[in-house]
Amino acid sequence: MHDNTYLPDHFLRHIAAIMPAHLSMDEFVASCRRPLRRSIRVNTLKISVAAFVARMQPLGWQLDPVPWCDTGFWLSREDESVPLGNTAEHLSGLFYIQEASSMLPVTALFACEQTRRDGMLLDAAAAPGSKTTQIAALMDNQGMLVANEYSSSRLKVLSANLQRCGVTNVGMTHFDAKVFGQWLPETFDAILLDAPCSGEGTVRKDEDALRNWSIESIDEIAAVQQGLLESAFHALKPGGVLVYSTCTLSLQENQAVCQSLQDKFGDAFSFDSLADLFPAAEKACTPEGYLHVWPQIFDSEGFFVARLRKNHSVPNTMFKPGKLGKFPFLPLPAKESEPMLREIEAAFGVVPQGNLFGRSEEIWLFPQLFEQVQGKLRFDRIGLKLAETFKKGYRLTHEWALAYGDGASKGFVELDIADAREFMMGRDVWPEQEAAGTGEVIVRYQGHTLGMGKWVGSRVKNALPRELVRDNNLFV
Repeated sequence: MHDNTYLPDHFLRHIAAIMPAHLSMDEFVASCRRPLRRSIRVNTLKISVAAFVARMQPLGWQLDPVPWCDTGFWLSREDESVPLGNTAEHLSGLFYIQEASSMLPVTALFACEQTRRDGMLLDAAAAPGSKTTQIAALMDNQGMLVANEYSSSRLKVLSANLQRCGVTNVGMTHFDAKVFGQWLPETFDAILLDAPCSGEGTVRKDEDALRNWSIESIDEIAAVQQGLLESAFHALKPGGVLVYSTCTLSLQENQAVCQSLQDKFGDAFSFDSLADLFPAAEKACTPEGYLHVWPQIFDSEGFFVARLRKNHSVPNTMFKPGKLGKFPFLPLPAKESEPMLREIEAAFGVVPQGNLFGRSEEIWLFPQLFEQVQGKLRFDRIGLKLAETFKKGYRLTHEWALAYGDGASKGFVELDIADAREFMMGRDVWPEQEAAGTGEVIVRYQGHTLGMGKWVGSRVKNALPRELVRDNNLFV
């Protein structure tokens, strides 16, 4: 029990006034004081769910399916001596540590035909990347996903999670999400707005989440959410789908925000009922068809999810094109890109998918749909950095290895557990059962990529980025 969880009386009175009659306040308080069950999501960009379950079973991992996410599991481990983030499977991007309720919005977004995996999608508030990587996996790295994050301090974490999970179809932006309705009207096939909120539903993992709670702050946040939702609606194509979600409980930030859009645009859109989204979803379904997940219903965080469809265009008084600086990339000429791609295929047996662009001494791989937004939006990062060039050639990057290394049919070295630990601690390794090669090599453990190295005689010189070096409490 979290006996120190702060639940102020004025918050509890507020909740008692809005909680559905069939739910118990005593159970609500008890659930808020109970620690969350650990949950993870399998990253199908790297491994199938069946293969992951089979791989983890001998290690004593008990995986109980999350009913609303085909790739989500509640997890218990027999041996917890190694932190979950230091396991080989996490370091190589096979799973993401994600609270079960937070998997709901993306499930709702893709549970309809209008959300095409090869389309142009927007994650309007993306960091730290749990939902962004979930979307990218369901897109199978096709199309393009614009991942926006307003907080500059969270961009680095978002980028690191995208790289670890092998995501290649994302363009990262750093704006107040209100700009999308202004700069990119009717551009996106589907949008996720997991809005900034008061976080009332997160108290089970943060005992001080409600320390500064007040009705006044709720009303202020709701006004921001209304502006974000209106902007997202303008950025959505007619016929497109938008999911609005929060990790909070108050009606002001949830039902009332949705109603404000309804009041403004009427029949320009309609809400879908989510009562059949998964077995027992009706337990959390509101009369409007939204999911209002109270923590005691599914033993999870509190969450709210609504899905709307845009029926037709409306006048957009927000439209105001943004000012862009000079785009620092140039398409790589075919005489340079084609030989490079042939060399990569010859060395590793895989061909990177996308369009090659150059900047200074860097070569980047952009999503194929990038041309649809080129010149309309300033990006912090697009796709992945494929290589760094120098006088005598180029050097493939760590992020390229994480995205493509698992599919390589040659040019890789398999390490045993002892050498894999040494490699993740930033040290060179001498693989005992591998014939020495030459040049760059993908370094793998149990078939999945840890990073890049370089053959120097019978030694593999470590090329792991310094910020990814771990301590000695590694793997299971």
